[in-house]
Amino acid sequence: MIHALAQVDTDQIGPNTQVWQFAVILAGAHIGDHCNINCHTFIENDVVVGDDVTIKSGVYLWDGLRVSSKVFIGPNATFVNDRFPRSKAHLQSFPQTILEEGCSIGAGAVILDGIRIGSRALVGAGSVVTRDVPANGLVRGNPARLVGWVDEQGRPLRLVDDIWQSPDGQRFEDLPTNLDASDL
Repeated sequence: MIHALAQVDTDQIGPNTQVWQFAVILAGAHIGDHCNINCHTFIENDVVVGDDVTIKSGVYLWDGLRVSSKVFIGPNATFVNDRFPRSKAHLQSFPQTILEEGCSIGAGAVILDGIRIGSRALVGAGSVVTRDVPANGLVRGNPARLVGWVDEQGRPLRLVDDIWQSPDGQRFEDLPTNLDASDL
């Protein structure tokens, strides 16, 4: 479903993707299937979006962004593709920012260019991400700091007998334990 008030210039869009009013998707963008692209969004040409992605209102995806499947991007999350912007000065190419499968970006977070957000990672609302986030990492703050880990459902893990565990008891023995669990 593409809303009558959306502007979709690409033909590379999954048949079951929903695009709501006042969304703009440029001709070079590639959008997967079963996505939900909310109102007041903008997707530039050199952007790839996987399947089952949710893009909330007020999100602009600039050239160089690669969004894997099952990613959630919260309202007004901001992506940077030029760290030193100047009016009328355009980059020849843009660094790739990669959102790996199943990660979630909280509302109002800022993600600098060239960053990789690992699979299933969770970026807290309002965080400013200046460096890569590991898979299952939980980051928050300005600048964003690794404060813990999450499971596949995004639930914070707890440190029990020096092993990170999910609320249902699943153990994550390969994750480092040198974090302050009181922040979770």
